[in-house]
Amino acid sequence: LCAGNQCLEVRKLRNGLRWVHRIMRRLVFISCLLVMIMAGCAYADMKIIVAIQGKNLYATLEENPASRAFYERLPITVPMRDLYDREMCYNLPYALTTGRLVAGNYKVGDIIYWPPRHSLAILYKQNGERFQRQHLGHIDSGVEVFETTGDIEVTFAPYEEPPIPAPEPITFQ
Repeated sequence: LCAGNQCLEVRKLRNGLRWVHRIMRRLVFISCLLVMIMAGCAYADMKIIVAIQGKNLYATLEENPASRAFYERLPITVPMRDLYDREMCYNLPYALTTGRLVAGNYKVGDIIYWPPRHSLAILYKQNGERFQRQHLGHIDSGVEVFETTGDIEVTFAPYEEPPIPAPEPITFQ
């Protein structure tokens, strides 16, 4: 089939191709990893403003498919209903992609999505109820404002860090 030097050349070529193949696989892996990291950077710190009656509440969304889908649709203003004296609720006209649903207690200030009715809710009071939901995020503070508002329009918008002011120029005399 192959004689002397020809076999040696064929073996060298095969070994070289194996080496190139290994390097290509590693490069593809690293490229995919970089793409995933860069895609995550767009959502790395999903901070939002929840605006109600001229007051801004600040919230941080979690990293999950529903939170990303919600964040991509911001800003939105929705009429929220006060339900059960514990939550503000709005039924979205679309479904959000959900990830891992959680069941159990919630924390006051949680922003959640309830898939059966496409409900976006802000939980502002605790009553001990446990139910299955997709956790979207949490309002940092001030959520007690909802205890006295009743039904109201709420705006959700991405939070953008204010620009850092330029320092005053130094003048020498």
